[in-house]
Amino acid sequence: MSSRRPVRRTAPPVHRPTAPGRIPVLPLGLALGLLLLLSLVCGVGLGAAGVGWANVPRFLWAGLTGATVHANDVASYTIVWEIRLPRVLLGAVVGAGLASVGVAVQAMVRNALADPFVLGISSGAAVGANAVILLGAFAGLGVWALSASAFASALMAMALVYAVARSPHGLTPLRLILTGTALAYGFEAVTTVMVFGAARGEAARSAMMWLLGSLGGATWAQVPLAAVTVAAGWTWLRRRAEALNALAMGDETAAALGVRPARLRRELFVVTAAVTGTVVAVSGAIGFVGLMVPHVVRMLVGADHRRVLVVAPLAGAVLLVWADGLSRLLFAPAELPVGVITAVVGVPAFLLLMRRGGYAFGGR
Repeated sequence: MSSRRPVRRTAPPVHRPTAPGRIPVLPLGLALGLLLLLSLVCGVGLGAAGVGWANVPRFLWAGLTGATVHANDVASYTIVWEIRLPRVLLGAVVGAGLASVGVAVQAMVRNALADPFVLGISSGAAVGANAVILLGAFAGLGVWALSASAFASALMAMALVYAVARSPHGLTPLRLILTGTALAYGFEAVTTVMVFGAARGEAARSAMMWLLGSLGGATWAQVPLAAVTVAAGWTWLRRRAEALNALAMGDETAAALGVRPARLRRELFVVTAAVTGTVVAVSGAIGFVGLMVPHVVRMLVGADHRRVLVVAPLAGAVLLVWADGLSRLLFAPAELPVGVITAVVGVPAFLLLMRRGGYAFGGR
């Protein structure tokens, strides 16, 4: 009597050929990479305090190599190396993180209006950040008080959303969106009460600046942690690109292709929440990047997440570096919140692209 061994079914890769008119990923990625390098240099040179464009490469080289700086240039060198460079680098990291997470969240909940903040993580982080700004909480942590409090409250918001949204069937898209949206309104209400109850007007202004996003507090200490978190999250998402393709086509299709939707969605929730919490903790709630960039990239390269996750981080980084530069220049020496710039610039550009036609959610 012969025994038959069960045959394990493996899911075939989900290929989505590039549609006619789509731009190949390699040249587009190289072009965006070069544009990002140029943007970083320009971002360091832009600002209310003129340091001279010719001096920027010299100051950057001095910072990298430890070369001696003339006494007359110490102030300009400090502006370039200690203030502007960490700011533009953090802007690039945050933009890349928001764009990557935007791609993942839209696939996770299968909703064209989803962005990194739909899970309520940013609203939860705002409660912790405003507790520091308005109430002086965690003053013992010094310069880390704002970031640490925002990240801790983001993690608590993540745990609360997960606990409420979880069902016997796992994390379904509808429950995630409804739970995240409902709790976000609750967190925003708490934040509003804190702002209105602030005794100092300047503290309320700082709180509103943070709520709309700002890179004004960027330091060298914040860059490595944010960069490592975003890089780790992007690496995980890139390795799961085929599974994201399957998930975007529906749970039944994904299951038929060998993907476990509930487990994948749970993993995506943790990764996206961790990345979102980290970038929000260092930059505030910068909106529109995670919503707009994924759609624009799909218009350019198609819906395959293997391609989208290559281009989207670069596009998000370039967008946020230039948005931050504009926020510093338009009303110099005062600054606008970065979120205002991303909305003012992004909305018309996005609507113009949509008017061109030929696009529906999913890139088809």
